[in-house]
Formats: sequence, structure tokens, C-alpha cells
Amino acid sequence: MSELLISRLLRKDRSSGIDRRNFLKLSSLSGVALVLGFSSGPDKKELIAVGNVADSYQLSPYIIIEKSGKITLMNPKPDMGQGTFQSVPSLMAEELEVALDSVTILQTSGEKQFGMQVSGGSYSVRGNYNELRKVGAAAKYMLIAAAAAEWKVPESECYADNGRIFHKPSGKNFTYGELAETASKLTPSQNPQLKDPKDFKILGKNYPRPDVPLKSSGRAVFGIDVEVPGMLHASVEHNPVFGGKLVSYDDSEALKIKGVQKVVQIQRMLGKNKYDAVAVVADNYWAARQGRLALKIKWDNGELEKFNSKDYEQALRNAANQEGAVVHADGDFDKSFAGAPVKLEAFYETPVVSHSPMEPMNCVVTWTGADSVEVWVSAQGPDLVKDELANTLKIPRDNIAVNILFNGGAFGRRLYPDFATETAHISKAVGKPVKLVWTREDDTQLGPFRPLTFSAMKAGLSADGKPLAFQHKVIGPSIGSTMDEKRDNTGESSDMTEGISTQKYELPNMKNEYVFVEIPIPLAAWRSVTSSTVAFAHECFIDEMAVKAKKDPMTYRLETLLTKDSDTKKVLTKLKEVSHWDKPLPKGWGRGVAQYEFFAGLAGYVVVVSSKNNAVRIEKVYSVIDLGTVVNPNMTALQIEGAATMALSAATKNGITFKNGQTEQTNFHNNPIVRINEMPEVEVHILADGGPTIKGVGEPGIPPFAPALANAIFAATGKRIRRMPFDLNKI
Repeated sequence: MSELLISRLLRKDRSSGIDRRNFLKLSSLSGVALVLGFSSGPDKKELIAVGNVADSYQLSPYIIIEKSGKITLMNPKPDMGQGTFQSVPSLMAEELEVALDSVTILQTSGEKQFGMQVSGGSYSVRGNYNELRKVGAAAKYMLIAAAAAEWKVPESECYADNGRIFHKPSGKNFTYGELAETASKLTPSQNPQLKDPKDFKILGKNYPRPDVPLKSSGRAVFGIDVEVPGMLHASVEHNPVFGGKLVSYDDSEALKIKGVQKVVQIQRMLGKNKYDAVAVVADNYWAARQGRLALKIKWDNGELEKFNSKDYEQALRNAANQEGAVVHADGDFDKSFAGAPVKLEAFYETPVVSHSPMEPMNCVVTWTGADSVEVWVSAQGPDLVKDELANTLKIPRDNIAVNILFNGGAFGRRLYPDFATETAHISKAVGKPVKLVWTREDDTQLGPFRPLTFSAMKAGLSADGKPLAFQHKVIGPSIGSTMDEKRDNTGESSDMTEGISTQKYELPNMKNEYVFVEIPIPLAAWRSVTSSTVAFAHECFIDEMAVKAKKDPMTYRLETLLTKDSDTKKVLTKLKEVSHWDKPLPKGWGRGVAQYEFFAGLAGYVVVVSSKNNAVRIEKVYSVIDLGTVVNPNMTALQIEGAATMALSAATKNGITFKNGQTEQTNFHNNPIVRINEMPEVEVHILADGGPTIKGVGEPGIPPFAPALANAIFAATGKRIRRMPFDLNKI
């Protein structure tokens, strides 16, 4: 199948005596006896089997079984630490009755046959759960049918286990490889019977992740590890002022540095934005970096240098008085609020934050022809890279080969392959393979960033505290508007108001709004997108409503706002139980609760804090995530713990600010993240009742953490936190 690039890059083991940074690239598979996948038709739902990869150009081959017995499972979702290298193939392995340590897992490379191959939105498992299980089950039943025909026995007397088909009465057995050729001639069932969850061996178990041995031994390859023959290195100087233009540059001193080969002018393309830049290309990274430092560049920044965080934040506060685009309307808010016996208003503010994955942006590109390239990159989607390069380089998409490596963190940043297009332009200019690595300072200062949002909250209550009217008005920029020049900013913005109108709370006469305020800074999806900001205002204000009603915050949610059964009520009920909510705390201690449901899923926290001398210490964190179905409980717990860590950093560290048109922070010393000694114990509880709704894992743990913490601080100190970030040592 010439159109399908199936490759795997593995760093050689130290014991082999071969340099660890040389790679083994697998050539196209040959001698394959059974290939099973979905057709490439418009719906891509028809399961098709063929006898050889060469015959499967109209197929997305998820399972490949060779006569030798080798089994290959394709993973269409890049692994950025969230475990898709294990979780997605395990959907097929479970039904196929094979252990993950007995198969080869290959990452797809943006081939059209596989459709969207993006890791994002906590969608990797929930978007493939039933579909890929069917692939595994269909292959298993084809192998059973092939064995039954060979033995001339009923299929009901045969079963699959550990890569073999067994005949129950006689004990005879075949390996999958021995049956693959015969099985490939059969027609796969379009609706094969799936296993009962009680019989699962992998799904729902703390099954070992096959990537962990690779990563812990240093054999796993990340984008930053890649080297190809004849490769040069590049370092790029971008204008620190967003939108400023290049006037001129003097590269005479840069070219004097040993190893520097060339200096080229390029543009960084990020959505609608085109940022001027100058790249230094050298024999090694050190020379490229030193050459970059030696450049003398003149920029024209004009009025752009006037932009700063202080003035922009004040503009948001002023805009709060404007009538916004209506996001959701139910009943008559204005009349109900005006007539409410008790009125409550509050204003919440959240900051800009950076993604700051531990592996900075990097890419390797080589031009393999006048209009064709091969790319090695840590990205959240090979198809994203192909689409972006095809658009910016004006070359056919099919002429772009993308090798996806393990991602050293992403959090939404690697959805935007601007660094890959930079590398491609540099490689074309010098006529050789080029490896570009951004510095940590580049990564911190250049964005794109998570946007800040401000929220104006209003509620009308009855005399006994029941809600009569509710409003959440979001004031802020728009992710879409900073990327898309055709974006209409006059209407509501779903990417900036996630979840504010769809919580299960029973809030009558709701009118939520969005007020757009333009910003010259590129913005992007950050883990849980803007639910991480609006949830802070939403859940803290629910707490304020409870206090105004003179009710316990947990009781107010469960008995006043959630009279009907729902997943939200189930999560809060479980949180109340596991956190021992009703057990008295020592003096100076407090508990806070919050939950949030949005596109990625549903989770909640109870945070317990203690207060002494105006400082707050987090004593314990309890979390409940509602999944319906869980693939790997241990990995789920790790994702929640990681989400709590990110959320704590965003809530209590300084975040990103701007002055003179540029980012003030440069590295982890002034854009810090939580250190290990600052991280509290997180106790994770998973609700997985096997229901039909499958929810995400990677993002739901972010939004409710900060409000639960802020609510706990209020319970302990009586001080209401309405602005992030806040300093736990100066409450």
C-alpha cells in the first residue's frame, strides 16, 4: 500500500553498541495475510478485510496480522503523556484477545484513510471506544470461523485466547498467523458481538502501559531527539512585540561564528497572524544559538509597544457595563432579578497562562523533492501538520509525509504547527534537512496563550435563598478571533463561554452573555480551553449564593439546586461521602467544593485547607470523576492528579503578563509551576457504572479545582477570592 506510510522510530538500546540517536525505520509491511479496517467511503463505517497491505489502499488498516504471527495495531491518536499509546490500541486488543506486550503498536501518520487523528478535547477514547472494539471483535470471529472450517467443527466449540484459537473438546489450537490468510478471505461482521465487561482482561484494569519501559529506559523517541543524515540546526529570532515588522537585519557577526552556514528571513504563520522572524542555520544547535544572539535586528513596532496587561484588564472591567451577545436565555431574567427580594453581584478575574510543556517546540523537515517534504515532529495530530504545511507551502497534501513522535507534553499547544511550517521554510531556503528547536524563552514568550476571562455574576434569590434569576456575563477576547480573520465577533462565542449555560443546576430565568474585547496577542486552546477560567467564577458564585442563603454549600447544591437526579448530583453525593463533608474540622480549617461539566466530561473536587498567620496550606484534595466506562483506572488517577497540579499552578502562580507589547515572563523562574513540596495529596475516585455515555479523562480535572480551593479558603478564613492568581502565603 504505497499511499500508507507506516513507520516507527525507536532509539537503539545502549547495550546494542549502536548510537542511541540512530533510528530503525520500518519499511512497508510485506507478507501480510490479514488486514482489517474500515472502508474509506464517506461514512467510513464498513469493516473490510483484505489479504495484503498492497490491496488496502481504500482501507484504514487498524489490525494487521502477518503469517509469521506478528500482530500490528495502529494508533491514530498521538501520545502526549495522557496514555493513548496504551488506551486506544487496548480497545482492539481486548476484543482480539491479545496482550499489548505481544503486539507492535504503530502511530498513524495523517493518512486520509484514518480520518481525524488528533489528540484533543479528551476525545481519544470516547470517540473510538465502540468503533475500535468492533474492529478487534470482527477479526477475532473471522479467525474463529477460519479455525472451525479447518477443523470442520462448529464455531461455537472454538474460542480465542492469547493470540490463538482453541477447540474446546480436543484442545487443538492454531496461532493467529496460521489462520490469517484463510481468515482474510472471509467477510467481517459489521456488528460483531462484543465482550461482556465482566470478562475484560485489559479494559477497566490497571494494565501496564507499553510506553513506560520505552520512556524509562530512554528508548522512546520524542521530537526533540530526532536526527537525520545531513541535518543542520536552526534557531529563530522572533520579534518579541506581537505584530511588529522587520525593517532590516545585520548578520555579519553571526556569520563569523564557527559552524554558522546561513541566515534567512522567514515568517511565523499562526492562523491569520504572520510574524516576521530571522533564522540562523548552523552545523549544530550551539552555533545556531550563538549566531542568533549575534544578530543585529531593527524592528518597526509602532503603536504595538503600547499594549500592556494593566490597561487591557481595565478595558475588560469597563466593558462589563456593556450589554453582551446573549449566549443563553431562559425566562425573563431582567424582570425576575429586579423583583427578587435578595440580590447578589460579584466580579471575577482570571489571568493569561502559558502552555509550557516540558518539551519545547521542535521539528525536523527535509525536502524530498521540489514539492514534497518529510516531517518528524511532536504534534497532537499528523493531519493538522499535513493540512497546515499543504496550505502554507502550496504543495499537495499527499506529498507530505509526517512522522509523529512521542510528545513531551502538549496541553493544547501542539494543536498549532506554526513551528513546523517555520522549519519547512528554513529547510527549503538552505536545501538541506533542518532541525529547529525553540528555546524555553521562545516557548514562554511567543504563545499562543490561554486567554484571560472576566466574569460579571448576578443572582436574584427568594427570601429563603432559592434562585429566582441568574446571569453569567463573560468579558474577554476570543480564541477564534485571534486566529481567524473572518471570525464574526459580534455574536456569542462558544469557545469563551463553555459550560456556563449547561450545568445541571436548576437556575430559572437565566440570561448569560458574552462581551468581546479585542486583544493583539495570539490565543489558543489550553487544557480544558476556557472552562478552566469561567468555572472559577461560576462555582465560586454558586458558593456565594449558598452563603447568602445561609446554607451549607454542599447542601445548597444537592438540595436546592439539584432536586432532580443527574450525573452532577451523583458526583457531588460521592464527594460528600468520600470527603467526610459533615465531619467537623479543627479551628482555622475549611472545606470547599466545586464541580463542572463541559464538552470533555464531568469532575468535582473537595479541597481541605488550614489557615495560620494569613497563610493557607492545602491539607487534602478529594476528586470524583464521572466516566461511565473506564479503560485504565490508574492512568485516570494520574490524569486527575496532573490536572490538579496544572490547575493549582494556574490559580496560585503569577501567570503571563504583557508590557510594552511583549511578554514579561521568560522561563520557569518567573513563570513558575507548582513544585513537588507544594503539591497536596490527591485522592481520586472514579464513577464507572458501565453506562452508555463515555466521558473524557484528560481535561475534566482542571475546571473545578481552583473554585474548590477558593471556596475552601473562604470557609477557613472568611476571605472571598475573586481574582486569580492568588498567593496562598498572603491570604
